[in-house]
Amino acid sequence: MVEGVHVGWDRIRECFSLDPAIAYLNHGARGAVPIAVQRAQQRLRDEGETNPIRYFRDLPERIAHTRRFLAAFLGAEPEGSALVGNTTIGAAIVLRSLGLRSGDEVLMTDHRYGAIAFTAERECRRTGATVRTVGVPLDAGDDEATATIAKALRPGRTRLLIVDQISSPTARLFPVEKIVAAAREREVPVLVDAAHVPGMLPVSVDAIGADFWVGNLHKWAYAPRGTALLSVGPRWRERIDPLAVSWQQHSGYPARVEWQGTLDYTPWLAAPTGLFVLRTLGVQRVRAHNADLAAYGQRVVGAALGLTPEQLPDPGSPEVAMRILPLPAGVATTFEAAEELPRRIEEELAAVVGVMSWSGRGWLRLCGQVYNRRDDYDRLAERLPAFLRRLR
Repeated sequence: MVEGVHVGWDRIRECFSLDPAIAYLNHGARGAVPIAVQRAQQRLRDEGETNPIRYFRDLPERIAHTRRFLAAFLGAEPEGSALVGNTTIGAAIVLRSLGLRSGDEVLMTDHRYGAIAFTAERECRRTGATVRTVGVPLDAGDDEATATIAKALRPGRTRLLIVDQISSPTARLFPVEKIVAAAREREVPVLVDAAHVPGMLPVSVDAIGADFWVGNLHKWAYAPRGTALLSVGPRWRERIDPLAVSWQQHSGYPARVEWQGTLDYTPWLAAPTGLFVLRTLGVQRVRAHNADLAAYGQRVVGAALGLTPEQLPDPGSPEVAMRILPLPAGVATTFEAAEELPRRIEEELAAVVGVMSWSGRGWLRLCGQVYNRRDDYDRLAERLPAFLRRLR
């Protein structure tokens, strides 16, 4: 039992508040918070209303304690880490703190997450710097991906390389350790966007060696939404400033980043309960289950769409719990179409999926999570081909 909720594997879906009429196959988008974690967060909200002055007075130390716990899970130095709302906020903090100037550039791959790209573009507009994108083939191996990115670096001009550890639009695992090492040789700082890593993959943030690393715990680590960890290398910490200054500014990093006045900090404080749920279920069992399901879903839906195994993109590791497959030509090739299609699939097929427009083509993204079973993907595979034919 976890907080009074049965967590037996045969009834695990009961640990979530998901609509039983819908196959929720896009966990990577927003996550789904276990009921036990929801309850823990609500108790924290209730506590805050009993004596708000005392509650907020004690919060800095409670936040620091939570940060140390979460950082240990991720293999990150606690004093080099800060809790933030999400990876996009973490990236914005890093970009604002760099001191970009005219003539500088930020380099990203074409696998980057859209909101991170918007954030970089805004900061570059503000400072006169530029954003440049390097294309990495979807089927590139680790060595090719590393070499392609390294070749695109321009030492002295490239002030930051932003690279995904697991890309959102393409569900691709990048060899970030190799990429960071190559960038270090060229004296280019690296920000690793690890939005999907915490909970999905084992990770040692410090071993990666990136100047900056930020990952969400509200996707695959069962934390409430609005929980992420930003890890900053030693030489950068005193330069890191929050987006808005508040009363812990004098305390230095990381407290000055974490403290943002009268915000709701209960997602952070409840995040350890999410890790407790994950460990109760069995970390390795959850990871294996999720990755196997995502691979199964890619195979069965791909076969229904007439795709051969060779046409199904390899995520770079069997541990990745997200997979993509190409949609028929002409389907969801624009951002607007890719935004609309999932709504229609949910309404007509009772399935929540991810749809991405990437490299001039539409892609379907499927995730695996403990509340999913094979028949979720089987039903989608049975109904999706006819649905897509009606779009033409």
